[in-house]
Amino acid sequence: MNKRQFKDKVYTELARMTKSMANSHRLEIIELLAQGEFSVEQIGEQTNLTIANASQHLQVLKQAHVVASNRKGNFIFYRLANDHVFQVWKALRELGVERIESIEKVVKEFRKPRFDFETITIDDLIEKMKTGNITILDVRPESEYEQGHIAHSISIPIENLPIRLNKLSRRSEIVAYCRGPFCVYADEAVSLLIKSGYNASRLQEGFPDWKVRGLPIEHSLN
Repeated sequence: MNKRQFKDKVYTELARMTKSMANSHRLEIIELLAQGEFSVEQIGEQTNLTIANASQHLQVLKQAHVVASNRKGNFIFYRLANDHVFQVWKALRELGVERIESIEKVVKEFRKPRFDFETITIDDLIEKMKTGNITILDVRPESEYEQGHIAHSISIPIENLPIRLNKLSRRSEIVAYCRGPFCVYADEAVSLLIKSGYNASRLQEGFPDWKVRGLPIEHSLN
């Protein structure tokens, strides 16, 4: 193998992995799997894909070594191959928001009329946690919370929040978080909380962003 053949082979394999992510549905699947492990059926439901389509996308990602799978009874579950996959997705997300004006424009046009309130960064949250008078609220589905969550956060899935507001203290500042910057569960939660008289803000990033920084996490699964 000469130098040219060596480079061609390496870059071809890297291109194959990159190509596996070059699809809007597969990018959404990667963001979902950053929350934990899901069955094909759950992935299809969460991404609004048929089971057949979800399975096809997952096979592309698996062949490129982006995701891994295991069987539990009659169901096949998928997870990210490792944390590096999310780090690549995070870098792509941040580069896109920074360099592609249309992404920022779409986000602003969607959020501005609906959710006009304060957002904070992970660094802001760390500083706020030092005061001790803060409630961190995870509004993702309970199954995602159980697989991993910010340490000391409480779980109230967004669909249950209206009937569980009385579980939250009005004397505490509430910071709601969900899957990441493009997830709107936290937006909906903060909007409801503010309308109900709570002091609330949204975490800009999601649980995977917190986890990949090596910050304290917990899980509820045995």
